Amino acid sequence: MKKKNNYFDVVIIGGGVVGCAIARELSKYKVNVAVLEKEDDVGWGISCRNSGVVHAGFNNKPGTLMAQFCVEGNKSFAELCRQLDVPCKKIGKLVVAKKKEEIKGLQKLKQQGDTNGVDDLQIIDLNEVKRLEPNVSGIAALYSPKTAITSPYLLTIALAENALNNGVFFFLNTQVKNIARLNNSHFRIKTNKREFTSSYVINSAGLYADKIARMVGIKKYHLYPCRGEYHILDKNVSWLISHLVYPVPQAGSGGLGIHITPTIDGNILVGPSNEYIRKKNDLSTTSQIMKMLSAEVREFLPLISPGYIIRSYSGLRAKQAPSSEGGFWDFVIEESDTVDNFINLIGIESPGLTAAQPIAQRVVEIINKKERLNLNSSFNPFRKGILRFEEQDEETKKTLIKQDPDYGEIVCRCEKVTKKEILEAANNPLGARSLISIKYRTRAMMGRCQGGYCQTRIIEILRESFKLSPQEITLKGNNSYLLTGYRSNKENESCKKEKLSLLEEGLLV
Repeated sequence: MKKKNNYFDVVIIGGGVVGCAIARELSKYKVNVAVLEKEDDVGWGISCRNSGVVHAGFNNKPGTLMAQFCVEGNKSFAELCRQLDVPCKKIGKLVVAKKKEEIKGLQKLKQQGDTNGVDDLQIIDLNEVKRLEPNVSGIAALYSPKTAITSPYLLTIALAENALNNGVFFFLNTQVKNIARLNNSHFRIKTNKREFTSSYVINSAGLYADKIARMVGIKKYHLYPCRGEYHILDKNVSWLISHLVYPVPQAGSGGLGIHITPTIDGNILVGPSNEYIRKKNDLSTTSQIMKMLSAEVREFLPLISPGYIIRSYSGLRAKQAPSSEGGFWDFVIEESDTVDNFINLIGIESPGLTAAQPIAQRVVEIINKKERLNLNSSFNPFRKGILRFEEQDEETKKTLIKQDPDYGEIVCRCEKVTKKEILEAANNPLGARSLISIKYRTRAMMGRCQGGYCQTRIIEILRESFKLSPQEITLKGNNSYLLTGYRSNKENESCKKEKLSLLEEGLLV
């Protein structure tokens, strides 16, 4: 397959974890690929607003793509993260029964996991629960030692950067407006910026995949937004649990229940809730749900206190099942039977993060059967992330500071992020430079003060190091401007004199 003029062999719509995984998988072949992402950076949708869990595969119905790809993804996940320099830690999961009648649910999950090929599942009694998690209340649990955690946004960024380095083109802030079929052999894709032409279109648009499908006349899919709200706990209370702690799932629910998740960075997540909503961009948090989360989690972990919460947020699931039914429908990963070379990925909800690489491999298989793709001999599977200064030993820190004094300047005190890390994040290969892009790459602004100390310092670094005016700096791109300008020294002096005058007159205290 060759690129001619402005044609791409493949256009991927959506830069989430699955879209970026597909891009990386295709970069293993001699294929010209473009990824169109409507946001200012990759991974800002479903991919960054989840629990970051690498599931083992026992929650999924046997015989489904969900089950197959979850188990496959779990087994290959650590190697993928090693290649991409992304953190991954196998900490295990406990699905805890609070009462006797829930033990049947544990047995059902184990049987389902055994059928799916999940290794080392076992049902443990109260004594073993207390040994593994002294602070957790429950009478029994299903123990899954293969369940792991990762950073979902770092993984998405790493997949994109590795794909980019292997020849994939990324177009950010590029929203698809219309898709037309040209002579039944190519697609013309109109966006808010320019037109693209391609031989294949891969619809990996998450919650909006049904809308993209309708652009080419495929009307059989409908996706429902299901919102899950979370609390984030301070790192200082990371001692509360060391495993993922889940309830026994309830029939017909749209999720897996309110669970407690240690993150790769040391915080604990409480949530998510499960609420079908009307708008696909509604990321609100509500006082009612927040109170419910706190109350339900204390049934498992009585030691949790509201004072431990440093932030709340929400994420959305792309549900195929309507609210009247709930539960999970299987992934749809297939070429359209009415539009040749149009590949749909519909309803990629949990365990989509875990299954991202096997999903990508399935998509490439679909194309390869038709095109007989040639391998890219120069493909490099490895990518190096930003070095975390705080994670180095003292001797390495001293050496780094000697090599570059910017390592010696702490910008974010909560997460101990250095100026050097901020500069590297702002210089990322994708070219994204909003505060949120820097935040996801470095963890600056993610600590207890939530940017109260470091945000202005990061803005100053962007202004000084990249010659950005205050009006150019955004929170998350797309006109999300933070400032209208800076006062001049003359204006500051005038303001000081005015304040002093008011103080002397007793008009200001």
